[in-house]
Amino acid sequence: MDFNISELIPADAGEKAIKVILIAVIGISVVQLLAFIAGKIVGSGKSKHLKMIVRRAIVYTGFILIVLLILKTLGVQAGALFGAAGVMGIVLGIASQTSIGNIISGIFLVSERSFEIGDLVRVGDKLGVVDSIDLLSIKLKTLDNLLIRIPNQTIISTELTNITRYPIRRMEVIVSVAYKEDLRRVTQVLNEVLANNHLCLDEPEPLVIFKDFGDSGINIQLGLWFEKTKYKDLRNSIFIDIKEAFDKANIEIPFPHISLYTGEDSKPLKMELNKLP
Repeated sequence: MDFNISELIPADAGEKAIKVILIAVIGISVVQLLAFIAGKIVGSGKSKHLKMIVRRAIVYTGFILIVLLILKTLGVQAGALFGAAGVMGIVLGIASQTSIGNIISGIFLVSERSFEIGDLVRVGDKLGVVDSIDLLSIKLKTLDNLLIRIPNQTIISTELTNITRYPIRRMEVIVSVAYKEDLRRVTQVLNEVLANNHLCLDEPEPLVIFKDFGDSGINIQLGLWFEKTKYKDLRNSIFIDIKEAFDKANIEIPFPHISLYTGEDSKPLKMELNKLP
């Protein structure tokens, strides 16, 4: 019996293949173009988060429409397709309850807008810059260049601190001076240091507060307001300025020391050195 492979190929297979290729190429190009234009329009605002959501919504919706159009071109019945998709959806829904919970949590995160891409956040004991906000999780880039993936459910149920949400922040610096120092003079020197540092904002006004009596000296708390991008520069410069100002004014920065007493008269200790054999 003669066998001809051409009998297995429909007569219009070539035409359908060309249509499928055209639909895929043109459809993907149109979707990418629409996503790019939408990103530019939304990008004119301040929310990188909203820009990502809009672009992904257009891409996902466009790809689904392209797939449906290709299946229709190939002659797949829509009723059978949706029936199979419904059964598969039930199976996947039962098997992926955690994923569904993450998706719902992601919707709440989008509505709250507690953080955006590029913000420095702390989630529990994890600290990093928000690198991406995805359907199931967010990804943080740590300060030592590691990637941390945190599920949306964890984010929604954990205390989150957005460190760089506002344009200005306050830095606290603790300074100690010896008990013998004149605290009024110390306060004057510190106020001059804060006033002369151009990274320290005048408004809100910096704070100089006596905190407590320490083991070796009096602890003073400084509250400095600064632009959020200047943290490292201010931190380094303020330490240098305080050290130089204290040295110039002969103000002692104490260090831990121990005094030994032999009795009420505090007589000198008698010490003996034994020679080694």
